[in-house]
Amino acid sequence: MKHHYLFIVGGVMSGVGKGTSSAALGLTLKSKGYSVTAIKIDPYVNVDAGTMNPVEHGEVFVTVDGDETDQDVGTYERYLETNIPRINYMTTGRVYQTVIERERNLEYKGKCVEVVPHVPEEIISRIEKASKEAKADITLIEVGGTVGEYQNVLFLEAARMMQVKDPNSVRFVIVSYLPVPPSVGEMKSKPTQYAIRTLNSAGIRPDFVVGRSPMAMDDPRKQKIAWICGVPKEHIISAPDAKSVYDIPDMFEQQDFANNVLKCFGLKKKESDLKRWHGFVKKMKSAKKEIKVGVVGKYFSTGDFVLSDVYLSVLEAIKHAAVSEGVKAKIEWLNSEEFEKSPVKMKKELSQMDAVIVPGGFGSRGIEGKIKTIEYCRKNKIPYLGLCYGMQCAVIEYARNVLGWKDANTTEIDEKTEHPVVHIQESQKDNVAKGSYGGTLRLGGYPCMLKKGSKASGAYKTDMISERHRHRYEFNNEYRDALQSAGLVISGVSPDDHFVEIVELENHPFFVGVQFHPEFQSRPLSPHPLFVGLIKAGKSRGKATGKGMGKVTGKKKV
Repeated sequence: MKHHYLFIVGGVMSGVGKGTSSAALGLTLKSKGYSVTAIKIDPYVNVDAGTMNPVEHGEVFVTVDGDETDQDVGTYERYLETNIPRINYMTTGRVYQTVIERERNLEYKGKCVEVVPHVPEEIISRIEKASKEAKADITLIEVGGTVGEYQNVLFLEAARMMQVKDPNSVRFVIVSYLPVPPSVGEMKSKPTQYAIRTLNSAGIRPDFVVGRSPMAMDDPRKQKIAWICGVPKEHIISAPDAKSVYDIPDMFEQQDFANNVLKCFGLKKKESDLKRWHGFVKKMKSAKKEIKVGVVGKYFSTGDFVLSDVYLSVLEAIKHAAVSEGVKAKIEWLNSEEFEKSPVKMKKELSQMDAVIVPGGFGSRGIEGKIKTIEYCRKNKIPYLGLCYGMQCAVIEYARNVLGWKDANTTEIDEKTEHPVVHIQESQKDNVAKGSYGGTLRLGGYPCMLKKGSKASGAYKTDMISERHRHRYEFNNEYRDALQSAGLVISGVSPDDHFVEIVELENHPFFVGVQFHPEFQSRPLSPHPLFVGLIKAGKSRGKATGKGMGKVTGKKKV
């Protein structure tokens, strides 16, 4: 099978949409009948994304086979509608770790192991293996950061070596920013020209330029880049800021991006089949009502800026479910630390919500605000969905305020609590004692049996599911009977009955806490059942209270 490789690199600055551009292009190529997979390369020395600060790096996305990866892998899954395996993610640390292990095992047959060519060869080996396992006609390889960063040199060298080996199977896209300085009032292409020149210095000439900018790139700018950088004008793709990331595939199709890529590879052009995608986008745009969904967390800000990327999959899962229910979700970021300081503010803000989510997290900061949030939602019948830590906090809240165990807690926060309703997994004790944290959580997809007649089984419409996990602490089974006797419903457990996976409440519109991360399996064309259940309940609350379900205004939404 002939594999084709398309490298996507960044210019000028990071964070302008390489991941979304890669995924959107992949979707359009797939819509033409080609098998497509995507790889993410992170230049960090970290072995995986699990040990990175989410405020600095964004969401840690967990694959079904248990890898902690960059959030772009989640973007690929959502657009390509397929599971991306761990072989499709690599970091500098992971590559070096493998090379050193091979050297220690004498796999280099006594050779002098050098940075070049052995590190690029390992990179190439991983790319080729991922393509082979996916049986991909086309593999998109996104190189994180920008071309001018020192740590990307070896990844660019690997790409260059691949093109030298087979010139017809390797092509390059650079996604670069074209600023429009307010004081100048003109789109400037010079930063992109320098980025392309830097890429040229690595022995690589881009075949395509995706020009990210606040507005559409005009013809003079395209002509200048084409003339100075040697890229065909029709290969310069304008990618202005879009109202929705789900508009981007159509934006690319209108400029024949995918067909020109196929032409570069010598592959046959085909008609696109994007009917289902267009249906989703049309329904999203036609929604006339909105509901307010509060996301209560702590990883929101860096300085004066709010970073929604920390909960990216949660955000997208809410959107998918809202579209399926014919509404727009107005997402409100609510800081649990502020709720600890001001109960009045908490009540005022939560009372305006049609639905509330407490997402995953770690540590003590903000936890009391989350527990107070859950108590308010439970008592005031506000639809609630707790994800991972949000489920554990729901158990703590119930133990404290229903059973009266005021010191109930998780041993992650208080090892001496008399009522450790959440405690560390037995298999994790050695890891914590040894300080072995990287990649040792309970990770990946695990099966779960659902209780018949529960809200969970009603949402999933089945009695057996599989969901992705990322946690070290668990529901303490010693308290199972007491909590159940007090009215907490355990509606999902592992097949061996050890792990409590789902808790919920009867006589509540929607109150569900899950130990796993359902957001990782939500996709535009197949929204996750639990998020759909939450949005349905939120719609009903909005109609009943009149506080939500208003007409959509011109106010900017998240």
